[in-house]
Amino acid sequence: MTSTNRLVGLQGKQPLFSFGIISDVQYANIPDGRSFLGVPRYYQHSILVLQRAVKKWNGHQKLKFAINLGDIVDGFCPKEKSLETVQRIIKEFEMFNGPVYHIIGNHCLYNLSRDSLLPLLKMPAPNGRAYYDFSPTPEYRFVVLDGYDISAIAWPQDHPNTLEALKVLQEKNPNSDKNSPMGMVGLERRFLMFNGAVGKEQLEWLNGVLQEATRHGQNVVVCCHLPLDPGAATQEALLWNYDEVMDVIHRYKCVKVCLAGHDHKGGYSVDSYGVHHRVLEAALECPPGSNAYGYVDVYHDKISLSGTDRMASTEMIFTS
Repeated sequence: MTSTNRLVGLQGKQPLFSFGIISDVQYANIPDGRSFLGVPRYYQHSILVLQRAVKKWNGHQKLKFAINLGDIVDGFCPKEKSLETVQRIIKEFEMFNGPVYHIIGNHCLYNLSRDSLLPLLKMPAPNGRAYYDFSPTPEYRFVVLDGYDISAIAWPQDHPNTLEALKVLQEKNPNSDKNSPMGMVGLERRFLMFNGAVGKEQLEWLNGVLQEATRHGQNVVVCCHLPLDPGAATQEALLWNYDEVMDVIHRYKCVKVCLAGHDHKGGYSVDSYGVHHRVLEAALECPPGSNAYGYVDVYHDKISLSGTDRMASTEMIFTS
């Protein structure tokens, strides 16, 4: 990963605004475990990472908001404890002295239905949607995508979006276990049940938001739980139709940075259009005493992530 640990805001240049950031807390009150690849997961420690993040953000005093890039509780959380566990983590986020913008991830949806989850996350979106945009200053707009719009885990079994997702998995994944990429090659390995896609209506909405941002001369930061560029993430972590989403994004020059979670090791790339892609390291995989969170300073011409411990600091300078 191309990154730098230099202090941001060199030469006294003040950011337009700053915000806190964290991803994949995946808390559960269960013993530590491992991922399917054998990577240690510290389920009970992750809430301490979040608490330290909020304390640090509040100490910063100039953070305008915070973004949680998804997966606030883990899928192994006992189902009878899911609601109170989600509520507990949301309360920790609410200790931050400012608004928190949430993004749904697959582990969120393992625990609670959309109908239960979205009101708890207080998403500023109409009609039960999990995608929205907001503008913290006139110069910038943030776009939050729902990567589980088309998904086999996000909706009731007979919902059209579920049926569409199951059709995709049947066509693209030959395995009986649709979470297994066995035998699949290259980018086809992204067609797993724990991933999903952005639907047509959301793509049209995204196009409209980017048109409006262009008219207003705004820079745009796109946020999604699932990564949107193969250069920044493993193939198994990508949004199913990342290419369609990026086709929309690349029609415009306003999108400067795409932020994501899901791929716990983190990653960074700059695509052929000059868009920066930063996938965040997971709070879940921090051994006791270590951290993975950060804050971001936003300027006219760059975005600088100052990471803590396992989260690498990254300076993203715009080319145009």
